[in-house]
Amino acid sequence: MTVSVRERMESKLRQAFHAAEVEVIDESHKHAGHIVHEGGAPHGGETHFRVRIVSPDFAGKSRVERHRAVNALFAEEFAAGVHALALETRAPGE
Repeated sequence: MTVSVRERMESKLRQAFHAAEVEVIDESHKHAGHIVHEGGAPHGGETHFRVRIVSPDFAGKSRVERHRAVNALFAEEFAAGVHALALETRAPGE
């Protein structure tokens, strides 16, 4: 059984950041006219995502530090064709 990019990303986030809440939303359909999407994007068009995550690992870190950590986690996905990632990162209580 093939695991979708969205499912793989969700799993990585839960493991790497001990996340209390994780939501990965595939927004690729909103970009149907986008050149990357039209060009036979890999993974069935899974190219644009929105990530919402709440993790105690983000406490005391700036938004930039949080985003860098998430982006680094997804280096493999970016190399394989993920084109855009919107991030909403919070620590518990924020």
